[in-house]
Amino acid sequence: MNERQVAIEVLQDHLGYRFTEPARLDEALTHASLSQGSKRIANNERLEFLGDRLLNLLVAEHLMKVQPTDSEGDLSKRLHVLVSRDTCAAVGRAIKVGPALRLPGGETRRGARDQDTVLADAVEAIFAAIYQDSGLDRLREVFLALWADAFREVAEGGFGNPKSDLQEWAAARKLSAPRYEVTGRSGPDHAPTFTVTVTLDSFEPQTAVGRSRQEAEKSAAAAWLKREGVR
Repeated sequence: MNERQVAIEVLQDHLGYRFTEPARLDEALTHASLSQGSKRIANNERLEFLGDRLLNLLVAEHLMKVQPTDSEGDLSKRLHVLVSRDTCAAVGRAIKVGPALRLPGGETRRGARDQDTVLADAVEAIFAAIYQDSGLDRLREVFLALWADAFREVAEGGFGNPKSDLQEWAAARKLSAPRYEVTGRSGPDHAPTFTVTVTLDSFEPQTAVGRSRQEAEKSAAAAWLKREGVR
């Protein structure tokens, strides 16, 4: 068993789901850049299209159940956070999608295995693959397990996403988009701690730490907003 096959086994363990047709998962993990110049290699773009719709359905369905007093507007705000690229990428990191991705060498060298967009798209594609493999009921079971922490976070902390809030605040004032940079990493590989610094034009940078890059980015954005009196 080669390194990627081991990574796929680890991914399925974290998913709590094993594919009856492994080719579906392989397609879900194949980045579009691998198909450039060749139409013979199926990539995950079509599955990502379907998975995005399935994720929106499952999130909306569960929100209706667990937030019975929310208005339509509040439900929409919570849904926006729960289906966001940030949330999907965080799930992707938690279930170890990165090492299992099928990417050309150039994409791997530029760090695509840990990029939010790549991870989020792969998670949505995996959802579509599970749906095709076993149907909506089984996909719902997987989804509820993977999204449990995100629903808890939204319920406890409201529906604001500090990264989105900071970006919207900057855009409203015609400032540059906030930039996040990993400025430190410590601890063992299985339990690392990330230090992230967010910068925004001439404002003082803000640094924060987290158990993942995504968590550290959110903490840095939240600390920046609090420091500047935005929230």
